[in-house]
Amino acid sequence: MATTNGSDSIGGGLPYPPFVSVPGLPNFRDAGGYEVVSDSPSAPSTGGKRKVKMVRQGVLFRSSEPSKLTEAGATQLSDQLGIKLVYDLRSTVEIARSLDSGRGFPLREWEGSERKFVPVFLDQDYSPEALALRYKNYASESDEGFIEAYKAILNAATDPANDFQPFKTILGHLAAVPVASSSPVPSPCLVHCTAGKDRTGVVIALVLSLCGVPDEAVVHEYHLTEIGLRSRLDELVKHVSSNAKIGIDVEGARRMVGARKEAMLGTLAWIRAQYGSVEQCILDLGILTPEGITQLRKNLIVEADEDEVIRWQEHAKLF
Repeated sequence: MATTNGSDSIGGGLPYPPFVSVPGLPNFRDAGGYEVVSDSPSAPSTGGKRKVKMVRQGVLFRSSEPSKLTEAGATQLSDQLGIKLVYDLRSTVEIARSLDSGRGFPLREWEGSERKFVPVFLDQDYSPEALALRYKNYASESDEGFIEAYKAILNAATDPANDFQPFKTILGHLAAVPVASSSPVPSPCLVHCTAGKDRTGVVIALVLSLCGVPDEAVVHEYHLTEIGLRSRLDELVKHVSSNAKIGIDVEGARRMVGARKEAMLGTLAWIRAQYGSVEQCILDLGILTPEGITQLRKNLIVEADEDEVIRWQEHAKLF
């Protein structure tokens, strides 16, 4: 398989890169490889190829929850991809209640990795009223419902009352200053929630936008979840629609697990309207300091030949 522009594919016709086939872990992909918009002029390399800036690959990965990860898949994550750090955006209450109901996903941990629980929503957010409002937003036929839900994710993840500070923790890892005895870049990490779409999608969008990836590419990267989850679609729809307390029918559940471009595009537009820019949002919410933003960009933005970046426009035919 090629490792440059996504012209090849893995199982299910998923483009490679960014998707990587890991047994038992759907919707697993590298968030890197996207071209960064730069004000500085590009320069030809010695081979005549245009030099561009892109988000470093092999550092930030995303997926759905890993309850069905096989032993071979776990070995691939730890040994081949070097992922030792796994950020789980679900809460312990969420996991426990889903398991108690018989509709949940067994917790999966594996040797060679460190699982960090960094919940977006805290225990007190699981009242019937809070759940009903959240799921109503997700199941809405309007994209405004998703935008409202994503606002809630951003606010909950950065609420001073949330001691876990999930977004600050994840971006802080990506913005860590290398020490002489360690790798010059952050260690590879995996971020997931349940489907790997909403909570995961918001934090990935923040990182890519902060690096200078244009909105069209950020939104496309989010939209890839629609094909990344195909193998689990029926399972996830049943999981949601069979819960009488949630009160969502099958069609609402299908909308809930969808990843329409307009939802993320509207969220980015709201962030800019509210804060002026994604960078100012990161600063105002205390996710990173100005020095942290500079270091994150230094860690994640690399120079590459133009044929090394993901040609994401070519993936449109897959939907």
